[in-house]
Amino acid sequence: MRASDRAYVTLREEIVDGDLLPGALLGEVEQSMRLGISRTPLREALSRLIADGLAEPSRGRGIVVSAVSLDAAPHLFDLRLALETLAARRAAERAAEPHDGAALRESFATLAIRFDEATADLAAGVDPTDYYTLTADLDAALDAACGNPFLADSLAGLRLHLGRLRRLARHSPDRLAASAREHAAIARAIALGDPDLAAATTTVHLHQALAHLRGPVEDHPASAPTSSSTSTTQETAS
Repeated sequence: MRASDRAYVTLREEIVDGDLLPGALLGEVEQSMRLGISRTPLREALSRLIADGLAEPSRGRGIVVSAVSLDAAPHLFDLRLALETLAARRAAERAAEPHDGAALRESFATLAIRFDEATADLAAGVDPTDYYTLTADLDAALDAACGNPFLADSLAGLRLHLGRLRRLARHSPDRLAASAREHAAIARAIALGDPDLAAATTTVHLHQALAHLRGPVEDHPASAPTSSSTSTTQETAS
């Protein structure tokens, strides 16, 4: 991996994970020293982060981590609804193929079982880290199964912003368990090779996820901090 790619991946993960908060300065000297690279590949990485919308120029300061707010959720979910329902539909269509779809049917059936098995623990309040790994596995399976690299690339970019929003939402074991059941339904519909059901279950999940993400106003911070102060935000299901 090139130095600029390594820097980009590291900084992107730190921004999405909340290690680099909105407003944090991405100084060339400091970041190049921290990441062990020269300033030229760092500039390339910062340019990619700006293109992703994860960083932005700030007058008099340089490049900073961009702001994030739950106000963006409805707009992101409009796009998410269009893209993810299409991906689920296309994956189910490919799974329905008599011979070529056998591996997809098995893969998504296994994912459905894994989500079913996760439900009870999530409802009991266990740490959801493994669950988020499982949702990432489903995302990767959808990206591969939809058969459309342009659609998969669009979803990858969208998930960067959704990951940041997730950190602003209140934590709820009941919602996590419900989300696991919804993901199981999506995976099972794809395993059945039913495009309409795959799209419908995806739509239900996304409406429920958005409703929880927005929630009562008093349950959410108005927006993320705009300085490098510590954050107490928690995660919820994607």
